[in-house]
Amino acid sequence: RKKLKSTSKYIYQTLFLNGENSDIKICALGEEWNLHKIYLCQSGYFSSMFSGSWRESSMNIIELEIPDQNIDIEALQVAFGSLYRDDVLIKPSRVVALLAAACMLQLDGLIQQCGETMKETINAKTVCGYYNSAGTYGLDSVKKKCLEWLLNNLMTHQSVELFRELSINLMKQLISSSNLFVMQVEMDVYTALKKWMFLQLVPSWNGSLKQLLTEADAWFAKRRKDFEGDIAFLESEQGSAFLPVFKHLRLQYIISDLASARIIERDYLIPSEWLSSVYKQQWFAMLRAEQDNDIGPQEINKEELEGNSMRCGRKLAKDGDYCWRWTGFNFGFDLLVTYTNRYIIFKRNTLNQPCSGSVSLQPRRNIAFRLRLASFDSSGKIICSRTTGYQILTLEKDQEQVVMNLDSRLLIFPLFICCNFLYTSPEKKTES
Repeated sequence: RKKLKSTSKYIYQTLFLNGENSDIKICALGEEWNLHKIYLCQSGYFSSMFSGSWRESSMNIIELEIPDQNIDIEALQVAFGSLYRDDVLIKPSRVVALLAAACMLQLDGLIQQCGETMKETINAKTVCGYYNSAGTYGLDSVKKKCLEWLLNNLMTHQSVELFRELSINLMKQLISSSNLFVMQVEMDVYTALKKWMFLQLVPSWNGSLKQLLTEADAWFAKRRKDFEGDIAFLESEQGSAFLPVFKHLRLQYIISDLASARIIERDYLIPSEWLSSVYKQQWFAMLRAEQDNDIGPQEINKEELEGNSMRCGRKLAKDGDYCWRWTGFNFGFDLLVTYTNRYIIFKRNTLNQPCSGSVSLQPRRNIAFRLRLASFDSSGKIICSRTTGYQILTLEKDQEQVVMNLDSRLLIFPLFICCNFLYTSPEKKTES
């Protein structure tokens, strides 16, 4: 026996595709659809049109103006078709066009489905387009998801395509965030920005990620020659658009490392006044730690931690024992980080292990920190993550402390570790 078609398939085939018993013709983008008012009324757009005093309410042929360039014939076909069937299969490559059509026709269910599809298919190729579309069509939850994805992946999975696509405004949001998943140290954020700025200025460049820094350095060196060292690149006409992004670099953690400070001075992208004020600020912070016995943060000041903490990270490629320190002068607090047997341990090294810089002999030192762990799938989506939240840790000389104990089920390598630190307490504002 021949199996009967299900009702919904029958409706879709007979009424939508074949247009049987149609009582209205919709014309748009040079195409025609023979449809039915009773089905079209599921759309807020047509419902208002037919029930109100629009002149179209009594017409049998309606010419639709399509002001949105994202909408094409295929998107309208799927959007109209969705009124005649229960489920719509949305291809990621078509989702933005379909979302545009769904918004115009006020199809709430379809808008929601587009949003869910977008959230599920965020990756390096789609994230910027999705972010912009979510902004245009008011899908705040998609926008938020894209931002989260970018904060997690900008530094951990760098790509030429992504650098090329990221707008100034979006990059500003990422660089200013304390949730940026930084790999290595703040200097690496500066290096990423340099690569990104080069690609914004020379979008036709199409080499590999490996060649990108060398090319960017050579390009900026040539510009330096042109300016004859008179002004920093960001103060030039070409560079001024990028000022708002570079303003959010946490320069105090770049100039605390000699090699990095030299590169910053050599590149001369950043205005001298910015650096002078940071050198001054850091000098006073050092004097406070040395002579004022500043033992570090006494309380959790979320605003201070969000805006001024040191951002650093590390990738653990496979399970094993690791011990490391992040480079830079940290006011005599030599912090060693160990990963072993699923524990992450912080140690205030004073006399036990060799240290290339000076160490503080104060009996106790405080550090404010937050440690985050994450593993990602191939599209950059978080598989599992953990955070300590912001905490204050008091360590005596050579004392160590377990800061995270990991469940073996959560351990998926490579494992990415990202930390925020504050070593000194904020300077007290003096009453004038």
